[in-house]
Amino acid sequence: MKITFDTHTTFSFNKATQHEWLETNGLGGWASSTIIGTNTRRYHGLLVAASRPPIGRQVLLSKLDETLNIKGKSYPLYCNSFQGAIVPEGYIFLQQMVQGIFPEFYYEAGGVKLKKTIVCVNGENTTVILYEVLAAPEGFELALNPLVAARDFHQLNHAGNHFSTNFEYGEGRFFCQPTASSLPLHLVVPGAEFTSAPDWYYNFKYQEEHQRGQDSTEDLFSYGKFTVRLEAGQKIGVIASTQPCMDRDAFDMVQQEETRRKEIVKESGVNHPILQKLVLAGDQFIVQRGDNLRSIIAGYHWFSDWGRDTMISLPGLCLTTGRYADARKILHAFSKHLNQGILPNRFPDDQHVPEYNTMDATLWFFVAVYKYYQATNDKAFVAMTLLPVMEDILNWHQKGTHYGIHMAEDGLLAAYADDAALSWMDAKVDNWVVTPRKGKPVEINALWYNAIEIYARLQKELGSREAYQLGKQLARKVRKSFLKTFWNEKLNCLYDCVDGDFKDDSIRPNQLFAVSLPFMVIPPKKAWGVLKQVESRLFTPFGLRSLCKENPAYKGVYDGDQWQRDGAYHQGTVWSWLIGPYIDAIIRVKGELGREQARWLIRDFADHFRDAGTGSVSEIFDGDEPQSAKGCIAQAWSVAELLRVSVAYQLLEDPTSPFAPPPHRKPVMQELVGIKRYWEC
Repeated sequence: MKITFDTHTTFSFNKATQHEWLETNGLGGWASSTIIGTNTRRYHGLLVAASRPPIGRQVLLSKLDETLNIKGKSYPLYCNSFQGAIVPEGYIFLQQMVQGIFPEFYYEAGGVKLKKTIVCVNGENTTVILYEVLAAPEGFELALNPLVAARDFHQLNHAGNHFSTNFEYGEGRFFCQPTASSLPLHLVVPGAEFTSAPDWYYNFKYQEEHQRGQDSTEDLFSYGKFTVRLEAGQKIGVIASTQPCMDRDAFDMVQQEETRRKEIVKESGVNHPILQKLVLAGDQFIVQRGDNLRSIIAGYHWFSDWGRDTMISLPGLCLTTGRYADARKILHAFSKHLNQGILPNRFPDDQHVPEYNTMDATLWFFVAVYKYYQATNDKAFVAMTLLPVMEDILNWHQKGTHYGIHMAEDGLLAAYADDAALSWMDAKVDNWVVTPRKGKPVEINALWYNAIEIYARLQKELGSREAYQLGKQLARKVRKSFLKTFWNEKLNCLYDCVDGDFKDDSIRPNQLFAVSLPFMVIPPKKAWGVLKQVESRLFTPFGLRSLCKENPAYKGVYDGDQWQRDGAYHQGTVWSWLIGPYIDAIIRVKGELGREQARWLIRDFADHFRDAGTGSVSEIFDGDEPQSAKGCIAQAWSVAELLRVSVAYQLLEDPTSPFAPPPHRKPVMQELVGIKRYWEC
């Protein structure tokens, strides 16, 4: 499945800069930009390397600006945005951008047709750029100007920041150490001449940073320019890396990477174009952690690996695709970082100590383990390595652990931290916790019930009969208390959070997990009430709103500075990963009607592959129409959940027509004349 942008998009700067491509290297690093090569984020770069995989990311090589010199005339193929100017307008020479296995760019200028392919090599901080001359009336010169940032990926660079102008060059091989704290940069440009011209390029403007209320200008450094003579039919492979690559062939490296990716798709067993695209998108998030373990990057460009996101994503990214060894390594990696019964919330880029401010990541671990066991029947690993960890987790939660997380007398889980947001609705700016949800959140206790049930069932099969009986006894208590505590008789659904006499009746998607998780904690009749509220008041074609529109706290647009954005993050913003539990719920409650509804939802959603991060799924969308994509351009759990439910429920069975509905049928959304009207019937 290829995604193609022609001149209707590439000839418009404003249109083209709304589409971004992403290549990743399995270490946490990447190459990424807009489809016309104009960097609009501080996170864009041609070589963004992970110094401590999968964290410690540095934007090393920001750009490689290309110019064609033909018959004494120069044709710049690049485009940069500066304060008040877009110079040069090289996008007018880009005829087509194709996102297939790799991003490909097709240029035409002065009679020369040039194809460029950009590839990140898995397991290395290495980016390969291939140039192939498809047509040329005569020989010409390709000039390459590498612009270096050499900084932490969250920071911006400015002239004079202790940059070293020293470099080494010989026989097409370039080396420099830009700063004392940066990674080294190696460039290989076979057959090229290098002209030293050290200089700063000032005031690059990053539009996306400006819109997010962040610092948005940067200076970049050039050591000089490479030039190489080319003719029709010739090709050249440029290598940018943190390690020496003088004896390596760029085209062989790309071929090996192409083979690796095709093998991943083949081993997944999927044959539908949409699913194959999701498998490749999912591969981008699975990264190395330590010497022989794995983890999952939550989202690109700014997230590291988060416990919650990892556990939610693992079934879709690893189990659905047959990557069982990776799943095992991920579970093992996180189990090794347990602290007083809590899994890490995240591994920050700027420190070695994980953060443990989470109430639900640990509970999602139980769901991931259960699904891993169902998929693999790996009794030895689960019994010997994971089951003792699960027992330790339950013990800590019952007696109390970090942030006041503890089991109350009624068996439910509660926490009362004033300065922390412990659920997945975790937005916090300075000391402002946007959605504190203190006390007993509904989805936390649905997960708590599932954790106990899963532990009990695994003990019955792999461990102690006594532990199984104690687990079942506690599960019955929790289930009884859950219904008594959370059922909202007036609205025929569940309260979002309960703290003593305070019962929050905000309509949020959290109550859906009482229906969607492996073990439903409420009776089927009440599940209908929950689903009715969620569908009629939260549903959008891109996921579920985090708060219903009728609530006074609702924010329909995710935009502005950090205070404004985080104030909307879980106050109406649409989350695409919630499509997964939503489809679980509608199929569990509605049966075949729910399955048909889900089929059209997945097919319609596939159009989003052309938006934001091409070929992937965005983190969030505006709550208000037209639900514009926002946040990370590629989010692990968004991709994972779409992939998981699509395969699990066989929602995409016809590989010949991935997008358009059959002519004799209308989408189920039209057939039902809208979900809200459906429920009113």
